[in-house]
Amino acid sequence: MNFGESISYLDSLNPPQREGVVTTDGPCMIIAGAGSGKTRVLTYRIAHLIREHDVDPFSIMALTFTNKAAAEMRERIESVVGNDARNLWMGTFHSVFARILRAEASKLGYPSNFTIYDTDDSKSLIRAIIKEMNLDDKVYKQNVVYNRISAAKNRLVSWREYLNNPIYQSDDAANMKPEMGKIYKTYVERCFKADAMDFDDLLFNTNVLFKEHLDVLNKYQQRFRYVLVDEFQDTNVSQYLITKKLAAVHQNIAVVGDDAQSIYAFRGADIQNILNFEKDFPDLKVIKLEQNYRSTQTIVNAANSVIDKNKGQLKKNVWTDNDSGDLIELVKANNDNEEGSLVASAIFEEKNHQHLSNKDFAILYRTNSQSRAMEEALRRKNIKYRIVGGVSFYQRKEIKDLLSYLRFTVNHNDEQALRRIINLPKRGIGPTTVEKVVVAADENGVSIWEVLQNVRAFVDGRSANAIDGFVTLIKSFKIAVEKKDAYEAASQIAKNSGLLKELYEDKTIEGLNRYENVQELLNAIKEFVDNPETEDKQIGAFLQEISLLTDQDTNKEGGDDVVTMMTIHMAKGLEFPYVFIVGMEEDLFPSQMMLSSRADLEEERRLFYVAITRSKKRLWLSYALNRYRFGRLKTCEPSRFLEDIDPSFIRVNKKYSSKTQASPSESYFAKNFVSNVRSNSNKKYTNQIVHTPSADFTPSDTSNLAEGQKVEHPKFGFGEVIEMDINGANRKAKVKFDKAGEKTLLLTFAKLRILE
Repeated sequence: MNFGESISYLDSLNPPQREGVVTTDGPCMIIAGAGSGKTRVLTYRIAHLIREHDVDPFSIMALTFTNKAAAEMRERIESVVGNDARNLWMGTFHSVFARILRAEASKLGYPSNFTIYDTDDSKSLIRAIIKEMNLDDKVYKQNVVYNRISAAKNRLVSWREYLNNPIYQSDDAANMKPEMGKIYKTYVERCFKADAMDFDDLLFNTNVLFKEHLDVLNKYQQRFRYVLVDEFQDTNVSQYLITKKLAAVHQNIAVVGDDAQSIYAFRGADIQNILNFEKDFPDLKVIKLEQNYRSTQTIVNAANSVIDKNKGQLKKNVWTDNDSGDLIELVKANNDNEEGSLVASAIFEEKNHQHLSNKDFAILYRTNSQSRAMEEALRRKNIKYRIVGGVSFYQRKEIKDLLSYLRFTVNHNDEQALRRIINLPKRGIGPTTVEKVVVAADENGVSIWEVLQNVRAFVDGRSANAIDGFVTLIKSFKIAVEKKDAYEAASQIAKNSGLLKELYEDKTIEGLNRYENVQELLNAIKEFVDNPETEDKQIGAFLQEISLLTDQDTNKEGGDDVVTMMTIHMAKGLEFPYVFIVGMEEDLFPSQMMLSSRADLEEERRLFYVAITRSKKRLWLSYALNRYRFGRLKTCEPSRFLEDIDPSFIRVNKKYSSKTQASPSESYFAKNFVSNVRSNSNKKYTNQIVHTPSADFTPSDTSNLAEGQKVEHPKFGFGEVIEMDINGANRKAKVKFDKAGEKTLLLTFAKLRILE
């Protein structure tokens, strides 16, 4: 990009963006709505400091959350200022602070070449400590311990404070883990002895350095005249305190973010950092980037109507000059399997009619387990896809573990399945013993199963006892497979093998996801059994069907032209022309685990806002009336978040929706959408009218509704019918409401009370 000798890059900015670039001194918070060009503002701001204010790049610190973001920003800055951009202190929080720690390591008793432990290193050390302390690794699971220590460090709680804090001790005792504090202490001491820091230490120790060595803090405060932070809403307590201290002298701190996109509380992100930023910097200048360049007016306004329901937020009015665009499509499915089929059909037809590519589409979901039905449906339509941030449902470890149990129960000669399950969960059968069994089978010309049944001829001691127990277990599974249908047998195997118990006891985010995934596999087996077209309902028939579905060739072909599938958390920062948000049901989205407090529910609503704003041109929302959960077909209610959308931006898609009658559990919103009668002018979203229906509100029979009649609507309030359109099946009434203005309602869905 060649900007010439003038500062022509400013000409490409709108007024608020330009203000964000040229307002260089003093504390500044740039609230950047979705699709508003925040990266451009941040990079041009840095370029402007160097080029127009002659600021030394060595005195600018810019912090990001990913190496990719840092690299892209540096490249853009370099296109404006040249090689000077290479002298910026720019990178992720961890990389920049690791650089400082290496320079000052001796102050903390570390060598400058200290090792940085990754997650696997940390967990391996924790596992060793648990073993050395003779603790039960089924109680003190390494993932649980690791996450507990990580959370403490991100809250700047040292092991000394942890051990002396009665609240932590009480929590650990209640969770049957009273030795957690001692493990934390030992872990820190072992890391220090090994001259190693883990990822959390890079933040924790930087805070310690600045707190205990004021001369060091002062040195870096003087060095960095300007501090900039990207994605500020994602910072945790530790990250914010470091940046706050660094900027304390010059006060030239600029943070860029969007509180409406704060969705990482489970990683330690604290939304209060952005909400309360002004309290720490009273002279703060707030600049709002409110023009969205990404999405249609319909999508932008719908997203605004959703996030408007949150109380904890920094108010802004995001708008766009883009076209009005199509209404958001609401797709209703009878069950989750049909939901997958309807979504796949919509993609297939849109591709053909609009001459689109697979890469134009994205399917977003709340949990990874939802990918299963989508994958199967896309495969049936021969639509290439790629799962981002995860693996194919049937390739996930926990799924392959249970499938291996099923495979070996059906086929005792399946060596690969045996190797996977013989010591899973751990039962004291090590790899050396397994090799003895395999060698014995080969040398004696018999099957591995025969050796296992006569194991004492080849193996003795505890291993032989453990194998005897395993053989007995598999025999009991074999009986179940022969006498029960696939679901009953698989449920028994999942439970009695110990797999379900092990996953259930792991209360980490990863553990809960794995447990949900296994439950989803059982749901798939239940659907297989309940399908009236399934003739053979035994586990062998199910395994055969799965073996055909899991041919990964379809997932590897097609290059980059694939439908993208991912969780909404993974989608943050991305955009796609056509987006499907699936599983819009209560207890799924919002998640049942996020309903205990207003803060949790508002984070879920922000997650929905992020999902909506990924779409550029068209958006579909889908929900199922019934969904298999824990092996049972449960009736579902549409998500409360669907009611948050202003109904003028959404319509029920009858073409792709289930033809079944709505169940009584469908909330009233599904029958209450208004028609698409809107102006194509640049109409900005205004706050939704709040109306409390009259105490005696009961919908009237509108078959004889006429112009001039007074009516009441449960959402829009009181009004007068000013025009009727009774041609065709879709009878409409234009009503002028006292507060909501003119609305054209489909009488099939609208609930109107005719006033006498």
